[in-house]
Amino acid sequence: MNRRLFPYSFIVIGLIMVLPLYFIYTDPSFFSCRKFGVTYMTMNNPFYEVINNELRKEIELRGDQLIVRDPLLDLEKQTEQIEQFISMDVDGIFINPVDSEAIEPVLRKAELAGIPVIAIDVPLSNSASVVSTIVSDNYDAGVQCAEHIMTHFEGGSIALLKHSAVQSASDRIQGFLDTINADERFAIVNEKECLGQLEIAMPQTEQMIQETPNISIIMALNDPSAMGAKAALKRLEREDVHIYGVDGTPEMKSLIGNDPSIEATVAQSPYTIGRTAVNSMYAFLDGKLVEKDVVIGVELVDEESISRYTKGGWQ
Repeated sequence: MNRRLFPYSFIVIGLIMVLPLYFIYTDPSFFSCRKFGVTYMTMNNPFYEVINNELRKEIELRGDQLIVRDPLLDLEKQTEQIEQFISMDVDGIFINPVDSEAIEPVLRKAELAGIPVIAIDVPLSNSASVVSTIVSDNYDAGVQCAEHIMTHFEGGSIALLKHSAVQSASDRIQGFLDTINADERFAIVNEKECLGQLEIAMPQTEQMIQETPNISIIMALNDPSAMGAKAALKRLEREDVHIYGVDGTPEMKSLIGNDPSIEATVAQSPYTIGRTAVNSMYAFLDGKLVEKDVVIGVELVDEESISRYTKGGWQ
């Protein structure tokens, strides 16, 4: 009796082992991975490189794929990149907009296609077409720079390096102006657009110094433009001008306390921005409620507080 049952027992055991593999193999979701697209205003900024590395790490840990595009500060190229992501039917899009307002129409196309969009580092003028916006407290970054100036200098003529088409940069300058304008000891005597780029900030700073030689303080929208200002001042042999930036880059922090022209920077955390953006995207795809606006705090770094930071890395 047992001998006759043996072949049937073998067949049953075989089916038990094979059937799960069959169902796994025939389940299309098992071998597919989610694809996400990200487009930054430019990758010519170490801040975005760190965010991108964090995005890629977190997404690939989940077995999924990140497709990266760089429009090189060109709105038309970024629009085309979003349209490509839509045609690829990606599962989600992360965007760091070249222009906070002009990019809206193509983001509405993504929304109509059922593709969630998360804005990183730079908010949009109208956030209706995005699932969530993950940014630093940019307005407060400007406020903190102004307050530092007001408590460390008796007065002065200030120049601004701006990037007005981008909401985050505009918020920093607005926070700065709203605060510094309340103190009559200080006056804004010049301002230039530099797109947040070192190579543009340098000649723009030289031009401002030529136009208004009495400049004593430069407020730069980010650390790359602050470094461009520093290069210009060195070339002009102006050691009496103090520079403020925003980012907390390793390069900028290494100069605080060592270079008299670099006064302070306001530290952002690209690691936190990247991780928060990924977590929000997956939470949304899993049907969970996602916070619409996430604002991450910032902190001014000067000679007094630099010891709390790693000079060779980001925070």
